[in-house]
Amino acid sequence: MKTTRSRGAAATGKEAATGDVTDDVSERIRITLASAIGEGALKPGSKILEEAIAEHFGVSRTVVRGALGVLESDHLLERKRNRGTFVAEPGIQEAQSLFEARRKLEGILLELVTQRATRDQLDYLEKLTDEEEHIHQHGDEKSKTVLSGKFHLVLAEMAGNSVLTEMLSKIVARLSLVMALYEEKHTDDCGADHHRMIVKALKAKDLAKAQQLMDHHLADIEGRVHLTEGQGDRHSFISVLENFS
Repeated sequence: MKTTRSRGAAATGKEAATGDVTDDVSERIRITLASAIGEGALKPGSKILEEAIAEHFGVSRTVVRGALGVLESDHLLERKRNRGTFVAEPGIQEAQSLFEARRKLEGILLELVTQRATRDQLDYLEKLTDEEEHIHQHGDEKSKTVLSGKFHLVLAEMAGNSVLTEMLSKIVARLSLVMALYEEKHTDDCGADHHRMIVKALKAKDLAKAQQLMDHHLADIEGRVHLTEGQGDRHSFISVLENFS
């Protein structure tokens, strides 16, 4: 009886370990694709090749589909019947809703940051704006793209509410697709000068000023996009030309 229980426990432990490994690989696949989408390496409308992912990570397509399912639920991917899975192409109404949600959410986060952030945290945020300015002057395009939304996510973490931080992270990720589709004039400069003024207002505990500056900053970002169906189609067509020329 003792031996039987030990074997059963060992088997259960082995199954649990296998499950943990599968979950770990699935998460790595999700993070890899999400990063590629956020940095613009995978553009809206790009087809996701399940077989290539499975081969690269050494897992079954079932594991790959699990990771893709999470990204679909986050609206970064979309499955098209009989065609496969593609990087999502947000419509105009969705884009407008995302911009609106971001404005409201960032205002709430600023309120919490004003109440909860320490001086050291705000000093770190200020140093981040120095890094932004340096990279925008001397960095490569990838570094600029990676950094463009970092200020907002670090600011969100300082609010001390993990749910709101996760919400903003997902909105920013989806907006990267909106910018890829509808941005009229591409620029990686997220506004280091705007960020610096926001930090200054936060250090002064001037919530109204910080929110006003954030609204102006986000309006500047929104002003870069041209939300028309033709603009989205144009970007998609240009992407095809870039890939095949």
